[in-house]
Amino acid sequence: EVQLVESGGGLVQAGGSLRLSCAVSGFTFDGYGIAWFRQAPGKEREGVSCISRRDGSTYYADSLKGRFTISSDNAKNTIYLEMNSLKPEDTAVYYCAVKIPWDGHNWRLYFSGYYGMDYWGKGTLVTVSS
Repeated sequence: EVQLVESGGGLVQAGGSLRLSCAVSGFTFDGYGIAWFRQAPGKEREGVSCISRRDGSTYYADSLKGRFTISSDNAKNTIYLEMNSLKPEDTAVYYCAVKIPWDGHNWRLYFSGYYGMDYWGKGTLVTVSS
């Protein structure tokens, strides 16, 4: 059974940092990609960042580039999202999701939902206070 479990969310003051984790289990195929999404109250879900398991290529939403960094520990099957200089508008539930197989050329289509992700975690709440 494929499982994605997010952790690391919490309450942080504006300007602070958090590191989210996404632990992936349930399959051995390495041609997948992991994407982080977020959904703020009353807003649509948006893609944040994604990474290819096979070659480590990374992609970011334009508005978040420079503040957020995605990385992976393949030995632990865990993907991380380092979030710095957090702002109140970053408050959201953050989800990780997997796409199998992954095609990096389609990353914007994965973000937009045109191509759906295959499995989702349950999310972790990030609250940034002003």
